[in-house]
Amino acid sequence: MKKLKKCYVEITSVCNLACTFCPPTERQKTFISVEDFRLRLEQIRGYADSIYLHVKGEPLLHPKLDQLLDISHEYGIKVNITTNGTLIAKNRNKLLGKPALRQMNFSLHSFDGHPGSKDKAGYLADILSFTRDALRESNLIISYRLWNLTTDNQTNLERSRNRELLAMIEEAFALPYLIEERFERGKGLKISERLYLNQDHEFQWPSLDAEEDEGRGFCYGLRTQAAILANGTVVPCCLDGEGVINLGNVGQQAFGEILAGERATAIVDGFSRRQAVEELCRKCGYRKRFGMEEGEAAAAAL
Repeated sequence: MKKLKKCYVEITSVCNLACTFCPPTERQKTFISVEDFRLRLEQIRGYADSIYLHVKGEPLLHPKLDQLLDISHEYGIKVNITTNGTLIAKNRNKLLGKPALRQMNFSLHSFDGHPGSKDKAGYLADILSFTRDALRESNLIISYRLWNLTTDNQTNLERSRNRELLAMIEEAFALPYLIEERFERGKGLKISERLYLNQDHEFQWPSLDAEEDEGRGFCYGLRTQAAILANGTVVPCCLDGEGVINLGNVGQQAFGEILAGERATAIVDGFSRRQAVEELCRKCGYRKRFGMEEGEAAAAAL
């Protein structure tokens, strides 16, 4: 059995925002049923001990999110959720007290990324309120994400818009320093026990319309992670939001058989040689984030 660190289980392809950094999905808008979610966990049990309830879509939109968390606990699977945070006040009672829930990631850059956003103070106040209750009442890990930096560091505009959010966080937790003073791009800054802030470059979804390069590099797709879209399609990683690399469907084939399939095996073998065999992978910049030495060590450990 091929053991993964995590599996992304998309519970909806629908989102309530239209962020400039996130191209809208062309897939059918759908919400996974409770029954199909249980079948997903049946399929991945033994392959991964933790799941992330997203690829595209906003997981807090799912009307039966609390039931999905209860089922996850029943199967002994820990749950991580990434959300834009706009619906946290409406869903706090579905989340707090759920033993399966391990981590909440709030994409704070979504507020400025969505052209129609209003009331930044109110938006962050709801997230801060949930954070205080979660830290006090549970062992939940919380991560604030500001992934809106440019490659040449922050511009004056970014410094200005981020400063407003950072100032509110500093005040809420009585920080005796400015966050920028301790900022390291790509590394989490510990705000308090089980609360972290991470700043990084703006997220770039890979696309077949992007320019293709020589395909050299390494990726952990299918080595430590895989993803199942809301329609049951299995893809190598959370970056294939459109199901371009369709490895099979868990409604028609066992998850383990899909992972051991010819196309999946070719992807893993290719990256063991530091070569992307899929067109989408050759147009994805994330494989360049993993150094060759890191990739070689991971391959040698197989």
